[in-house]
Amino acid sequence: MSREKTAQLRKFVAPFEKADVKASVRQLVNTIPPFILAWFLAYQALDVSIWLTIALSVVAAAFVIRTFIIFHDCTHGSFFKNKKANAIVGTITGIMTLFAYEKWKREHSIHHASSGNLDKRGVGDIWVMTIEEYVEASKWERFKYRLYRNPLVMFGFGPLFLVLISSRFNRKDARKKERNNTYLINISLVVIYTLLILAIGWQAFVIIQGTTMFVAGAFGIWLFYVQHTFEDSYFEDENEWDYVKAAVDGSSYYQLPKVLQWVTGNIGFHHVHHLSPRVPNYNLEKAHESTPPLQQATTINIKSSLKSLRYKLYDAPNKTFVTFGDIKHLLGESKTVEQ
Repeated sequence: MSREKTAQLRKFVAPFEKADVKASVRQLVNTIPPFILAWFLAYQALDVSIWLTIALSVVAAAFVIRTFIIFHDCTHGSFFKNKKANAIVGTITGIMTLFAYEKWKREHSIHHASSGNLDKRGVGDIWVMTIEEYVEASKWERFKYRLYRNPLVMFGFGPLFLVLISSRFNRKDARKKERNNTYLINISLVVIYTLLILAIGWQAFVIIQGTTMFVAGAFGIWLFYVQHTFEDSYFEDENEWDYVKAAVDGSSYYQLPKVLQWVTGNIGFHHVHHLSPRVPNYNLEKAHESTPPLQQATTINIKSSLKSLRYKLYDAPNKTFVTFGDIKHLLGESKTVEQ
């Protein structure tokens, strides 16, 4: 897709950038009450079977993912027209999903402004090293990177790190508004969780909430990872980087079954979202279907998306992801040079 053609796309999706209050309220109604109900049923099921409780906790996790999409839209100011409404709903859904609203809002805006820019990596995105960087890195840096990119670490420890550490602390130079919002969410979580533990016991709480948030977190990281990690994803140096091309060529269309598409709030239309973050999640599919050039974006499905687990390093000259195995010969050559 040429730069001239992609430059027109933002204008094409502009009609879909308008928030619909009725649609937003409808989404709140069909997401948050069902989550509460699933959580309650999971607790009641403890008298029947712990496995039934875990199964219902997974159902609750599905609604947490959907709640996070609402939170995500609020951070972009796209869920409601009113800025204050977005902040209030965003903070409430931030409490539910364990993310600090203002903190995540800032970091995610940086991700959108720099996605695919090789010179501006590091904030709000997955750690990606180029082949050259990896070859020149120390053994310790390589070890850390390989550990980070290990699926067990990324999808196993990743959710725990995000909700227990990353989202709980502010950066040193955070503004007062961001700091206070994080404090508010942290205090709210302490109060709510304390009351729940006192009401149902810590064992039941850990089983239900632990399962719910872990499953939701792991699946959320997977969605974020897979929609930017595919073989010919877009990465360029600062002087060549283009926002529109980064959105369309650097974000995939994750074609999911309708049920999963609903659970994930249409975030599979990630190329549309990156092109225009102001499009509410309930308009993403409409924008995709109404704009033929967007339908040419890289399309992946559940089966093909599993291949992304193999992609570890970015080959900048050839503009493609490669595996660790693909560069073994380079590491051998670097050792020879060092000797």
